[in-house]
Amino acid sequence: LQLVESGGGLVQFGGSLRLDCTTTGDTLREDPIKWYRQAPGKEREWVAIITSSGQSTWYADSVQGRFTISRDNAKNIVSLQMKSLKIDDTAVYYCNTGDTWGQGTQVTVSS
Repeated sequence: LQLVESGGGLVQFGGSLRLDCTTTGDTLREDPIKWYRQAPGKEREWVAIITSSGQSTWYADSVQGRFTISRDNAKNIVSLQMKSLKIDDTAVYYCNTGDTWGQGTQVTVSS
């Protein structure tokens, strides 16, 4: 299983961005998926998780109400919709399941 993130970029404060996580050569259907992020000089922190069915989600306090994690198992994609972005949301975002990590995608929020 290999995870691939996409959708990062530069966005202005208060803006929105959607990140996608998909796989190469396998499916995500049996796996709960997490998003993490790592800002420069900081430890990697958990952001959100979605169960394999997509029926349950949980969020870090720092993103609760602004980020939405979702999945489309038919399309083999887990998305992280980010709204009302803040400068502190600037980080490399990773999707994860078990011991498998993607390469990350950079999100930069400008003032």
